[in-house]
Amino acid sequence: MGRSTGNVHKALGCLGAITDGSVRDIPQWAHGFQALAGSIGPSHAWVHVEGFGGEVRVSGMTVRSDDLIHADRHGAIVIPIDLAEKLPAAAEVCGRREQPILEIARSTDFSFEKLKDALKRSGEIH
Repeated sequence: MGRSTGNVHKALGCLGAITDGSVRDIPQWAHGFQALAGSIGPSHAWVHVEGFGGEVRVSGMTVRSDDLIHADRHGAIVIPIDLAEKLPAAAEVCGRREQPILEIARSTDFSFEKLKDALKRSGEIH
């Protein structure tokens, strides 16, 4: 993905791109365009358009049109659109499960035994 990156993608209705290939010219990308790539490289890529929509595989991840993708600097995960409405509740449970672990980790009387207990309590939260 080079200088035209983001401009062509945005014209297609994309907010970002995920590739197992390389990217370049990042400062020249369309404002707000998001990307996750396998690497950054200095040269042009062999780019060709084969289609739009449908299903693709990127670094072993299958992505279908209309799937949601959560990506950050650590990687990406596909969230099927039919599960989107369940995300807030799932995130809330994750936060509650993490709380006992964070409390003991930040405690001045931390111990391995207390950590084991916090992990057990965390696993019991549903």
